Amino acid sequence: MRFRQLDKITLLVPGERIEAQLTLNGDQDYLRDHFPRFPVQPGVLMLESLYQAAQFLVRATEDYQSGLVMLKEAKNVKFAAFLQPGDTLSVEAEIIKEEAGVTTVKASGRNSSGATCVSGRLLIECQKNVPPTASDVWGRKYIREIVKQLQQAAMAGG
Repeated sequence: MRFRQLDKITLLVPGERIEAQLTLNGDQDYLRDHFPRFPVQPGVLMLESLYQAAQFLVRATEDYQSGLVMLKEAKNVKFAAFLQPGDTLSVEAEIIKEEAGVTTVKASGRNSSGATCVSGRLLIECQKNVPPTASDVWGRKYIREIVKQLQQAAMAGG
């Protein structure tokens, strides 16, 4: 996960829900171009925040057993409010259903004013390698460590 779109995980209940946050501090490189006189978080990156939270939830639900966790489909995605430097995107995602390796997650992100910036339903597909490969074992440890770091960031208040 090269470009992490979450700073902290404030709540993680495997099988149910996750709450996470991203604070847009203004020094992100892409804000110079999007837009120079009115910098705002690109919609696709807000959607990426929802996906990252959803995939952490799905992985935790499966005790980090999935090999590849992919965004299969984003449905009914709506963009409504801006996320500007200094704002925090508060992400909430909850599992709606699980069927045949696909988990449907309802997710939304609100800015510091409480206005909904982005919302939608995400279909997350899990592909397990049986038996697990060496990269699966490494990936499991890596994702588990990221989740731990994001939870510790929330506990530290930073």
